[in-house]
Amino acid sequence: MTTQIPTTSRQTPLELRAQGLSCVRGERRLFAGLNLNLAAGECLHVRGENGVGKTSLLRLLTGLSKPEAGQVLWNGKVISSEPGIFHRDVLFLGHRDALKEELTALENLQMYAALDDVQLPLEKALGALARFGLRGRENLPVHCLSAGQKRRVLMARMLTRGALLWILDEPFNALDVEAIAQLEQLIAEHLAAKGMVVLTSHQPVTLPNLKVLDL
Repeated sequence: MTTQIPTTSRQTPLELRAQGLSCVRGERRLFAGLNLNLAAGECLHVRGENGVGKTSLLRLLTGLSKPEAGQVLWNGKVISSEPGIFHRDVLFLGHRDALKEELTALENLQMYAALDDVQLPLEKALGALARFGLRGRENLPVHCLSAGQKRRVLMARMLTRGALLWILDEPFNALDVEAIAQLEQLIAEHLAAKGMVVLTSHQPVTLPNLKVLDL
């Protein structure tokens, strides 16, 4: 199973652009005048020490926060102008797993698919969980899973979500060597399908069409 980009969205060239972004937290200015441009099939690795504003930048790019100055554009339009379209096209995963602990791994996938208005057949959901080493654990409550296994559930969500743009905050956290390789493969497949990725990581990243932004 490989990542699937919606066919209707492929007809329009994809572009994520930030122009003159400034971000202030409290009395501290994290960054100012920040510009970036990302096209279909490209990955942006945002690097920097803790506290420089990596997560804040991701929140600006998703529209969860508003910049002090500047704007974020998706396919030439400010993301706040058509938020429904933008949120349909983007998947944001923070450094917290954001899973419902009382639900099973399978139920979490099904719940998010319903919230995202994505068709998710049972066979596809089970196949995604199996790909990331969760066969036999599909019906376990998430609170019974290890931190690494919870991250694998999120990898299954990435596979089944169908979003064009993935914005990932420290996605390699809590993963062992095998799972890191699996996640890199998943991201590479998404890029090959002309998807786009923005991620933060303290670890070296080996991916095709990689750009780097140091904050």
